Amino acid sequence: MAQQHLDRLTAVDASFLAQEGPASHMHIGGIVVCEGPAPGYEEMLDHIRGRLHLVPRYRQKLAQPPLETGRPLWVDDPNFNLEYHVRQTALPAPGDEGQLMQLVARIMSQQLDRSKPLWEMWIIEGLDDGGFALISKTHHALIDGISGVDLATVMFDLSPVPADVPHPDEPWQPHDVPSGTELVAGGALGAARAAAAGLAGAVSLVRNPGATLRALSEASQGLGEVAWAGLNPAPETPLNVEIGPHRRYRVVRNQLTDFKEVKNALGGTVNDVVLTVVTGALRDWLHSRGVRTEGLELRALVPVSTRGSDERGALGNRITVMRGPLPVYIADPIARLRAVRAAMDGLKESKQAVGAEVLTGVQSFAPPTILAQASRLNFSTRLFNLIVTNVPGPQLPLYVRGREMHDVFPVAFLPRGHSLAIAIMSYNGQMNFGLLGDYDALPDLDRIADGIEASLAELLSLARHRGPRIASPNGNGAAAESTSEPAPTT
Repeated sequence: MAQQHLDRLTAVDASFLAQEGPASHMHIGGIVVCEGPAPGYEEMLDHIRGRLHLVPRYRQKLAQPPLETGRPLWVDDPNFNLEYHVRQTALPAPGDEGQLMQLVARIMSQQLDRSKPLWEMWIIEGLDDGGFALISKTHHALIDGISGVDLATVMFDLSPVPADVPHPDEPWQPHDVPSGTELVAGGALGAARAAAAGLAGAVSLVRNPGATLRALSEASQGLGEVAWAGLNPAPETPLNVEIGPHRRYRVVRNQLTDFKEVKNALGGTVNDVVLTVVTGALRDWLHSRGVRTEGLELRALVPVSTRGSDERGALGNRITVMRGPLPVYIADPIARLRAVRAAMDGLKESKQAVGAEVLTGVQSFAPPTILAQASRLNFSTRLFNLIVTNVPGPQLPLYVRGREMHDVFPVAFLPRGHSLAIAIMSYNGQMNFGLLGDYDALPDLDRIADGIEASLAELLSLARHRGPRIASPNGNGAAAESTSEPAPTT
């Protein structure tokens, strides 16, 4: 067997390993519900086996250089066993959605085995409507939300007839297991590549002094804004407590057209509406816990993909984060949306994302111990109260072995000291929410799920009362109907 090319984890990917602890699992996932009956287990194995060459990382595991002389590397797993990663089970009767979500919670409560490729897929039969579900579970170090949608091509097709995927001429064979010396050399080569890339960027800037000054100015402003965010911590809330290893999971089904209708009538973007809906639900939940919300503004960590269109399908994380405000102190839904919109517009115009990318670049040269400390700082409870991530999905039906995919629900992760994460994904006209909560800290997770439904319904009612906005000569939206404000609520 030939010696393999060793890929070193990026600073961001390695940070997700460093952040993981007994209670803070750093895997993400999704639930897909398809029409039945389910394909046979061997049929599914053959289907996946025939497409694994499209995602070679799924056959690779982590390898740590001796004495932690560098970040971990990806190497072929010589004992790769597809049957270990693809598992089959069935729900007991009646097989309702509540039982499915309990199973999702149990699966997400268990850490992935780092001695093997960092993913699992579960085939779930016994659903009460005769369909089946697929539960995927992948470590965040392996993949991020945006590229995860691209990697779904491994499993899904655009038509009921499975696509004919070209196969390699030779069956897959793992490369030789690298020695300690080769791992050290591979890590050094990865560091050299990163340094060369940085030098190339520096040479480019030197050749363009104007661009150099602009880049330095933006980086300086960005680092300053990130530092300012760190000096202004997120407020203390019942969401930010010590968590355990066990999880709860709930879903909320919505239609994408409802979010667009609110956006078109009241302004902002679909993501602004999403954050406003989440804000309304959290305001209601805090009140149910007896927490006063006057003057209280929560902060959401909003991951943003920086992957270019030419990088779609590439492995590894290309993300940065922004801390978006959730103004739970505002009672009126329209005023709440305006506040969210103004804040997010300001963040987009600010240099906060640039500053985060600069820090990531610095971390690329950090030893593992320093990287671990920096990554924990990035996810400190001081900076945010919860994760809210919105992933755009395909707006057309997908199929698994000829069975149409009806629903998809995303699963985020809980960093240390965070008991709630909300992930949203659009698919074929849907806009579905997946709520992951700590089992002990959030026994009332259903209250937040119900609040999302109620918050969207309230905004939708107001939007329909106001009517659609029309483009004004200056490019801003203007309401076509009454612009009177509703009476503030308490």
